Amino acid sequence: MTASRLNYIFLLILCAFVQCKNKPLNTDSTVNLPDKNTVTLSDAQFKNADLTVGQLQNKPIASQIKLNGKIDVPPQNLVSISVPLGGYLKNTNLIPGMPVRRGEVIAELEDPQYIQLQENYLHAKSKLHFAQLDYDRQLKLNQSRAASDKVLQLAQAELASQQIQLKALAQQLQLIHVRPELLSTNNISRCIRIFSPIDGYVSKVNVHIGTYVNPSEILFELINPNTLQLNLTVYEKDIAQIKVGQPVIAYSNQQTDKQIAAKVTLVSQNMSADGTATVHCQLLQKDSTLKPGMYMNAVVAVQTSTSDALPEESIVDFDGQSFVFEETGKQTYHMTPVTLGTRENGYVQIVNGQELQKHKIVVKNAYTLLMKLKNQEEE
Repeated sequence: MTASRLNYIFLLILCAFVQCKNKPLNTDSTVNLPDKNTVTLSDAQFKNADLTVGQLQNKPIASQIKLNGKIDVPPQNLVSISVPLGGYLKNTNLIPGMPVRRGEVIAELEDPQYIQLQENYLHAKSKLHFAQLDYDRQLKLNQSRAASDKVLQLAQAELASQQIQLKALAQQLQLIHVRPELLSTNNISRCIRIFSPIDGYVSKVNVHIGTYVNPSEILFELINPNTLQLNLTVYEKDIAQIKVGQPVIAYSNQQTDKQIAAKVTLVSQNMSADGTATVHCQLLQKDSTLKPGMYMNAVVAVQTSTSDALPEESIVDFDGQSFVFEETGKQTYHMTPVTLGTRENGYVQIVNGQELQKHKIVVKNAYTLLMKLKNQEEE
């Protein structure tokens, strides 16, 4: 074979190689990866899923302000126990947290001045009896002209004076819970008893047996828990939106799922140094787990407006974000992120609702699609 013929064959092979290298790939063999946020159901899966499709709705949704505060006792339900006359604490069995009933004896005190007060009352009672007899005698003598008017007037003044003194001493005895009408020479006592004025429980015990208690000292503090209130702290920027009568939903840090209904009863007009004011709320339901001083969170509904909303069942949560499923084809659904606002009456506000106008949204059993989508990713 000649050299020219060999060169010709080599050039043909080289051209063929270059053409093969530059030939475009067959597009028919390209692999299309599935959309990880889209799920398609088979006929059997679609039947079992029992999905319902709807659209955004205009719903009256109240905007909310989140506040915090604590359970408190109205002043009229916090009772401080003291004695108007000092004395030594003889007996008590109260400890903080103990329940007490109205009229129950909660302590006994003793002191010589209690004896003296009872003695003074009985002396005044005896003197009043004598003054009454003397007045009656002088009245008869005056009527028969056997005694002057001056003598009668003196007897009348003495009677009035003794009546005043007896009534004053009777009031002092009642202050220390001694019934003057039952007092006699046979039942003078050196002790007095202290009674609970309310049904409730003991908040504080400030004394112990043997302590001398002055009239200005507080022995015990009692609380009536039947009318607890919720005091919330509101910042200056939000106070104008808080009105009397607005509904409040409260919950504790320990039980966030346990909601307690309340309503605003008073908004303080005094701003503190840190720019906050107090909102007083009435609890609309009794709860034995609530205690004075317990910290609470609360949501106050401050304004109602029409907003784009979907049923709460439409929303699914995944990886810390909220989504809905849009119907994009036959039995095909795409998971779309949404921004949520206020929840009310089973509906939730969709802040980015403008992006979903007239779109078909799964409003029932959306979590079925989420489970299918997760299983699809694992496969």
